[in-house]
Amino acid sequence: MQMQMEENKPLAPFTTFGIGGPARWFVQAQSEDEIVEASEWARGHGVPLFVLGGGSNVLISDAGFPGLVLQVALKGVELEVTDASGVLFSVQAGENWDEFVDIAVQQNCAGIECMAGIPGTVGGTPVQNVGAYGQEVSQVIGRVRAFDTRERRMIEFSAAECEFSYRKSRFNSTDRDRFIVTRVYYRLTRGGKLSLHYADLLSEFGPEANPILPEVATAVRRIRKGKGMLIVPGDPDCHSAGSFFKNPIVDEAQAKRVAEITGKDPPRYGAGDGKVKLSAAWLIEQSGFRKGYTEGKAGVSSRHTLALINHGGATASEILNLAARIHSAVEKQYGVVLQPEPVFVGF
Repeated sequence: MQMQMEENKPLAPFTTFGIGGPARWFVQAQSEDEIVEASEWARGHGVPLFVLGGGSNVLISDAGFPGLVLQVALKGVELEVTDASGVLFSVQAGENWDEFVDIAVQQNCAGIECMAGIPGTVGGTPVQNVGAYGQEVSQVIGRVRAFDTRERRMIEFSAAECEFSYRKSRFNSTDRDRFIVTRVYYRLTRGGKLSLHYADLLSEFGPEANPILPEVATAVRRIRKGKGMLIVPGDPDCHSAGSFFKNPIVDEAQAKRVAEITGKDPPRYGAGDGKVKLSAAWLIEQSGFRKGYTEGKAGVSSRHTLALINHGGATASEILNLAARIHSAVEKQYGVVLQPEPVFVGF
């Protein structure tokens, strides 16, 4: 056996929440062969398998995980110029996402600059269809390589085969837990047009500005830090999983009802097919859960209503209880059902 297995490994240190009990077994995979070996071991021993990336989008139960936790730690970034303006990056799943964004913008490759500062690893980006400030990875992913735990082989998916939609892909919906992402191919544009559509960025630079890519990435990180959405050691607002709820997508009639109930026009963005994306943060605040709200050792970030935080020593149960109260209040007042964004493990 090449892989190094540990038993009863504490998982809280591997998450940005800093919450969670131990893994019964734990393996950190440095290669595709070790991923296959770990998967086969779990299969042969009849135990559940959970794949952990950067730990930035998970809430692990206080009891931990009764099976094998596989942390994907494959590293490597390769660049291939595909034509005069297009560049294909081949990035292994264990690479830090924000560090890869830095590599791309320093080479003047556009397409992911507005996703700077998002915590986690590359392997998690196609699973959640990660996005921010008008960009999503679905817009730039060319292919995804993954291990099929059912058919026991490596397979590559085109972007269309990933079945992307808002914060969703086949990897976290129809084929949840089936595939382990090992490599992602991103098709970026050399010297491409900047994406400055969101109000935060427009106010940062002004409508007539033409910043270079590193300036955009730096501004995004600064904005995220101001909202408590940038991982900064020692910052109590950073003990979270980022946005705990997705922005709800509703029809026009439902958006109109929200406006009538509140007497205000809610922040809204077009979502195609006659749908509207509402601001979950705005709905939460209107329901009485404002920045800094606290229940025991769990609370709402003092800088962004979407982030639930661990004030120190919070349990997963405390986080879930607070999330449930917020969910219930928004649904009761506005008829809008909020969907959680983090993955729940061991519950």
